[in-house]
Amino acid sequence: MTPDTAAVSTAGSAEDVMASVDDDGSVERFVIADISRDDAWLSLPLAEAATLADWQ
Repeated sequence: MTPDTAAVSTAGSAEDVMASVDDDGSVERFVIADISRDDAWLSLPLAEAATLADWQ
């Protein structure tokens, strides 16, 4: 069985994904958003977000 080696094409795409911490005074939230699209975001309490060490 040969592996699927097709490359993902991103030519012409303008995706910009950013992350930030939003503090509304009651709870800090980790927000990830694709700023090139409307309504393309998600958030969760900062205490539940993975740390950088967890991602490695």
